[in-house]
Amino acid sequence: MIMRKTLWIITTLLLLCCNTVVSACSDSDEGGKVAEIAERGTLLVGTTGDYRPLSFCEQDGHYWGFGIEMAQAIADHLGVAPQLVKTSWPTLTADVLAEPQLFDFAIGGITITETRKSAMLMSDGYLANGKTILCRASEHDRYASLADIDKPEVRVMVNPGGLNEKFAREQLTHATIVVHQKNEEIPTLIAEGKADVMITEITEAPYYVQTDARLAAPLLNEPFTHGEIGVLMQKGQEDLLRVVNDIIRSMKADGSLRQLHEKYGLKYAF
Repeated sequence: MIMRKTLWIITTLLLLCCNTVVSACSDSDEGGKVAEIAERGTLLVGTTGDYRPLSFCEQDGHYWGFGIEMAQAIADHLGVAPQLVKTSWPTLTADVLAEPQLFDFAIGGITITETRKSAMLMSDGYLANGKTILCRASEHDRYASLADIDKPEVRVMVNPGGLNEKFAREQLTHATIVVHQKNEEIPTLIAEGKADVMITEITEAPYYVQTDARLAAPLLNEPFTHGEIGVLMQKGQEDLLRVVNDIIRSMKADGSLRQLHEKYGLKYAF
């Protein structure tokens, strides 16, 4: 009698455990973003393709950069192939929030802000960021502070719709603001004298200084702001957010994130 009762208890417990596992699996399989990506076989990645060395699209359609390699690492972890989808800084928020979705997440030079976090999900930071300037090397000593830039005779060029334009309009109320549509063209325009200063990031400025001797970044080590760059996605995709954050943490722990910084000449700050 005792043995029969014991067997009944064990059987009941096993059934409860099995039901719990099945339920958990069902919850994971139904409607989860990670499950959707796995079933599709591709990770749809939104990126601007205009931000060397984080995300850039060559004329032949080939994308390269720090953010592109991060997207590849995430896709590899999920066992799928990345598929890059063009977005832009003016339309970034609308594209992330679009229904039906244009892509699973956006990556490549996207600063983590409270405004973005209130409307969308943002991952942990994987790259330190901050506002700085590019100017002509011949005028390296002309700009030592924001006050030196904030003058009517200084032409400050920015790309539209992003945080660079927002910063310029808020902080440089006396300078002449010039908006140019293509971010990747601005450094050359500065070098050619079409404008005097480009508002940019400490992630972008070193690349142009290294590749064009006509340019300088005199305030590179004294950025006007301090922040981090992360991955941006719709709310309701917490399962994908957990995967992305796990990958970022793993890359920090095993040294591969530092190696990626070194590859692109970027300062590691984690």
